[in-house]
Amino acid sequence: MNIKTIEWKNNTIKIIDQTKLPGELRYLYIRDLRVLWRAIKELKVRGAPALGAAAALGIYFGIKDSKAKTFAKFSQDLGRVTKYIATSRPTARNLFWALERVCGVAVVNRHRSIPAIKKLIFAEAKKIIAEDRAACRRMSSFGARLIETGSNILTICNAGALATVDYGTAQGVIYRAKEIGKRIKVYASETRPLLQGARLTSWELKAKGIDTTLITDSMAATLMKQGKIDLVLAGADRIAANGDTANKIGTYNLAVLAKYHKIPFYIVAPESTFDLNLASGKQIPIEQRNPEEVTSLFFKRPIAPKGIKVYNPAFDVTPSALITAIITEKGVIRPPYKKNIKRTLAT
Repeated sequence: MNIKTIEWKNNTIKIIDQTKLPGELRYLYIRDLRVLWRAIKELKVRGAPALGAAAALGIYFGIKDSKAKTFAKFSQDLGRVTKYIATSRPTARNLFWALERVCGVAVVNRHRSIPAIKKLIFAEAKKIIAEDRAACRRMSSFGARLIETGSNILTICNAGALATVDYGTAQGVIYRAKEIGKRIKVYASETRPLLQGARLTSWELKAKGIDTTLITDSMAATLMKQGKIDLVLAGADRIAANGDTANKIGTYNLAVLAKYHKIPFYIVAPESTFDLNLASGKQIPIEQRNPEEVTSLFFKRPIAPKGIKVYNPAFDVTPSALITAIITEKGVIRPPYKKNIKRTLAT
């Protein structure tokens, strides 16, 4: 099953509504910037690389009908659109990377006509989508070399096709390993509170014909103790210059457990996820989400007493000392991270 999470089709942004999975595969055709903003905020489209693509297309949506006649006026419109998209979700570096990249194209070409700049912005958004497809496949090939046939792999949240344009980061490694003939088994943790592992990853892996077993988040330590996990693969939403990595809440737990049980722990992410302006993970902004995600079952049925206090960070930060290697489209980065991240990304 080929899964296209986000694409430009018939002058609309076509996305899979991930809040409907696994019960229904529903596509949304978005024609309005505010609708796109809500789709990002409500996790209808999610995953750092997919958010980068959505942000880039969102800028085009926001400025394509601009009436500006001068670049100064157009720049004001562009700035308003960019700031608006940036308020949707704070942690995923790819979203801000895409905004910066597309705005940079406008600035570099400020001497051109406004219609020409709009076309260049649209072309850059499509280029970001094409690059994500290629980057996912390159990093997956690098990662698949690290997997031995017969491996049992543990993953968290969803870092597959649904988190990218159409292939995946951490799960892309799994897909590539299968494609080259390696026999593997995957344990997908449910990933509370919104169950992206249960709803999205298990659905996606099953559709791809991967031998998959769903577990609750609290089962990971027991499986490791029993020798049933050979390696852990996780995606990332932002990686600091020293290798500290923000990913879905619960990733840090797995990294600590993997270190104790001497199990390799790999992060898989494209160059666009790195934020070299941040010295360490302490500076990564962590999104705080709606308490109802914890107290109710998809906002429909209460599972906690009314009025209970809730702490609901969407992400945690895994220190680089717990990470065996970071797999990127430019190669596999190993410690010392501060030196090797800069060197690898510069190639």
